[in-house]
Order: sequence, then C-alpha cells, then structure tokens
Amino acid sequence: MERLDQIFHHPLYQSLLRKIEEYEVHRPFCLHDLNHFLDTARIMWILNLEEKKGFEKEMIYATALLHDLGRAAQYEHEISHELAGKEIALKILGDCGFLEEEIDWICYAISSHRKPIEGEGTESPKEELAFLLYRADKISRKCYACKAAKDCYWPMEKRNLTIEN
Repeated sequence: MERLDQIFHHPLYQSLLRKIEEYEVHRPFCLHDLNHFLDTARIMWILNLEEKKGFEKEMIYATALLHDLGRAAQYEHEISHELAGKEIALKILGDCGFLEEEIDWICYAISSHRKPIEGEGTESPKEELAFLLYRADKISRKCYACKAAKDCYWPMEKRNLTIEN
C-alpha cells in the first residue's frame, strides 16, 4: 500500500500530526493521534468486511489516516476540523496518486464524519464510506475505560460505553 506510505510521509501530514500532538499534550482524553487514526482504520476495515461493503483496504486506511488532520486548524483558527480536513486531504491525496473519484469519496467522508447519515442501507457508495468512518470513529473511542471520563464534555448519549468490534 504504497500510497498510504506516501500519505504518512507527506510533509504536510507529518507537520499536522506534530501540531495536533502539541495542542493535545495536556489533553487527558480522546487524542487525535496516529493510534486513533489506525484504530479507526482497522475498525472501518472490520465493518467493511463484515458488512460486505467492498471497499478497498487502501481507500479505508487513507480515509481514516486523514479524517482528523483538520484538528490543527480547529485549534488555531476555531474552524470545523472536518471542513479543514477535507481541504488538507485534497492536497495530500492529490500528491499521493489518488484518482479523482477516490479523492471525492474520501473528502466527502472526512467532511461529513461527525454526523450520521440517515437511512443506512440506501446510501450511495460515497455515503457508505462516510457512514463507515462515522461509526468506526465513534467505536474507536474507549469511553467505557477512560480515566478522564468525569472531565469529558461529550454528553452521555454520544459516549461509547460498551466494547464493540
């Protein structure tokens, strides 16, 4: 998966990973780091296989590796990280040899990963990818075992309080 290595080694990707790490150095919960990105990717891949969605592994991993990179812009400029992330993904994916349709689908998933898509099962493939990301992102959070849960700003109904996948 050469293109995934290109994403990871891309100077913009590395720069933003470091910035997010600096901003979150004292954050006690829900870090947006490589571990979170890979957890999300692996869960997306499992869901993809279990539900026979048919997405290629590289597409799944590229989506997950890029989905929260906009956090740096959110911390610096108070803009939504999903919209900033879409713009970042456009730059990185174009440099890493992704096709126009792949870029479109990945950017759509990133830009909509914080809201569920209604009517699961009736979505276009692009919406299916976005819904996989949304679900995997939430499942990856280990709220049920978080030592900082009492300080979390997430409402209880959004927290992942059970072990899934």
